[in-house]
Amino acid sequence: MGLLDKLSDWLGLRKKEVNVLCVGLDNSGKTTIINQLKPSNHSNHLGPLSPEWKHVSQTQAQEIVPTIGYNIEKFKSSSLSFTVFDMSGQSRYRNLWEHYYKESHAIIFVIDSGDQLRMVVAKEELHNFLNHSDIRCKKIPLLFYANKMDLRDAVSSVRVSQMLCLENIKDKPWHICASNAVEGEGIKEGLDWLQGNV
Repeated sequence: MGLLDKLSDWLGLRKKEVNVLCVGLDNSGKTTIINQLKPSNHSNHLGPLSPEWKHVSQTQAQEIVPTIGYNIEKFKSSSLSFTVFDMSGQSRYRNLWEHYYKESHAIIFVIDSGDQLRMVVAKEELHNFLNHSDIRCKKIPLLFYANKMDLRDAVSSVRVSQMLCLENIKDKPWHICASNAVEGEGIKEGLDWLQGNV
């Protein structure tokens, strides 16, 4: 059973469509995290819905192609359909994010904790996101992954939280998890938090 199947069981959701938007700057590890969410049995995969889709099979030495535009992954558990929107973090595609805010039930925001120089850009994108009219009025849960914790220059999830001023988010449930998406570390902990907040 994949992590998304487990999440559906925890949430007690039945016959519902759950839309999860995965955003963050380019090269933060969004696609790698989504690959970790895939059910271990790939027969549940419904296939790509966008022409920009680039599917990379699960292998030990996985090579991830940067997302162009967006990718869509669909998973079905026994009674739940998950749609995960993996949005490109490249600057020219970030304006696409807002087209998916209205229909989202949860947001995953991925940060490269080893790239302190771009933390200011991540903070700015988060600020724009939180002030968008489709997000500002929603109590949508925000899960932050402080990713790439295996890198030598990585800062702690507490430091990432401080750099992004997450303590200023008062009107939405949020949580930050340290993660190493390549190894799958910290991914389940984030989904454990989501169980009570979607």
